[in-house]
Amino acid sequence: MHDLHSSATPSPTDQAHGLRRLFAGTQACHIALVANPHVAFNSVVLERLTTTLGALGLNTLVVDAADNSPSPHELAGLDLSACIEPLSAQVSYLAARGLPLAHVDTRGSSAHLLDRLQAAAPLCRVLLVHAGASDLARLYPRRALRPLLLAADQPESVTHAYAAMKLLVQRCALMSYDLLLAAPPSGVRVPLIAERLASCAESFLGASLRDWVTIDPACDVRDAPTAALSALLAAQLKLPADQLTLPDTGPVWTGWHARSAASCVMSLN
Repeated sequence: MHDLHSSATPSPTDQAHGLRRLFAGTQACHIALVANPHVAFNSVVLERLTTTLGALGLNTLVVDAADNSPSPHELAGLDLSACIEPLSAQVSYLAARGLPLAHVDTRGSSAHLLDRLQAAAPLCRVLLVHAGASDLARLYPRRALRPLLLAADQPESVTHAYAAMKLLVQRCALMSYDLLLAAPPSGVRVPLIAERLASCAESFLGASLRDWVTIDPACDVRDAPTAALSALLAAQLKLPADQLTLPDTGPVWTGWHARSAASCVMSLN
């Protein structure tokens, strides 16, 4: 894990058991993954996230509401639970393109959709919402969370990630972010991208890019999740890092794949 501030080395205990106790009887935690149409490996990113959470025994509902995601089932307006597809014992999937906009109230908020999702999947302990910045602003107008930006090692994807951050700062006053870079970890441009995006966020928006992690688009889906991604999710879920270090259970297959500041960023080209 590449922390732009300080980070601690996790010391694992009985992680899965501790997580189940912490989450028992609570509302689902939320991870807001900011969609990016210029990233060609969204499915790999989602697979890595769900595998990390699934390996820990956390029930996760993926709400896939990006502009290029599948359309929801025709029953979505009546019964969301009937539209949720189980991918594994711990991971479920909901095609949700357009649902946040369809649930906008008179104040421009879609926050009540989150309550419907929780009711439709009462056993889920994590709601992983993959959506564009505008839809995330509708869903989370007042909730305190740290959006998870998505980018690749191409300038247009980084520009889009910055623009998404700017929209969320302006509309929701969300000032803290993490970054997932879908790029080979050994790429020489990868650290530069993260540092440049962090610099632009602080200089032009007063926002903070706290942590960043790479996800290799060429990774084998059978690979166990990395410690870096595990630690980033620990911070996202507000848990001690040692409670999200993966137990030694081997890889988990979810079946996912079966299915002017701008000029500062553009200078990466």
